[in-house]
Amino acid sequence: MLNIALVEDDEEIRAVYAYLINKDSEMKASPFGDSESFLAACKNIKFDVVIMDVNLPGMDGITCTRNIKTTSPETLVLMFTVYENNENIFKALEAGANGYLVKQSSPISIIEAIRELHSGGAPMSGQIARKVLDHFSKVQKPNSNQFGLSEREQEILNLLATGFRYQDIADQLHISFGTVRTHIYNIYTKMHVDNRTEALNKWREGKL
Repeated sequence: MLNIALVEDDEEIRAVYAYLINKDSEMKASPFGDSESFLAACKNIKFDVVIMDVNLPGMDGITCTRNIKTTSPETLVLMFTVYENNENIFKALEAGANGYLVKQSSPISIIEAIRELHSGGAPMSGQIARKVLDHFSKVQKPNSNQFGLSEREQEILNLLATGFRYQDIADQLHISFGTVRTHIYNIYTKMHVDNRTEALNKWREGKL
C-alpha cells in the first residue's frame, strides 16, 4: 500500500483527488490543506509520495518540498499546480521535486504519475517537459566541455540530471530506447565513469 500525502489548499480539489487516489486498492491518500499540517504529520507518518501544490497559504509548496527532501530525501514529490512559468518549474526541481504536473491534466493522470514516480520515473506534463528541454538547449554548449561530448550527448546528460529515465529521454527526443543506451554508453566512456551516479556527480560539480 502506497501512502500518499495530498497537500492542496483548495478543499474541492483536495476532496476529488483524495477520492480518486483512495479508489485505487494499492494507494491511501492523506489530505492536508497547508504545508505546516503536512510537515507536522511527517513526524509520525512516512509518506511514499507527496502531491504538492505550489501556491499554498503560509509556507509555499516549493519551500515545503525543500524541507521534506532535506529530512526525508527518499520521499517522492510531485508538484501539482496551475503554474507553468519557468521560474516555478526550475525552483521546484532544484528543491528536489521528482515530477511536475499541471492541473489541466486529466484526473486519471495523477494516478498514472504516482505509479510512474514509484517505478523510478519523472512524470511531467507535456508542456512542462518542453520547457525543460528548451531550457537545456540554451545552456552550456557541449563543445566547450572537457570530455568532448556531442550536442546530443550533452542534451541526454542534462535530461538524466533532471531525473528522466531512458524511456522518457527516448520519448522526449523522438529516438529509440537503444539509441539512448548507445549515447549513454558513449557518455560514460568519454567521462571515464561506470554509471549514472558517477556521471551526474561530475556534472553537478561543474566539471563539464
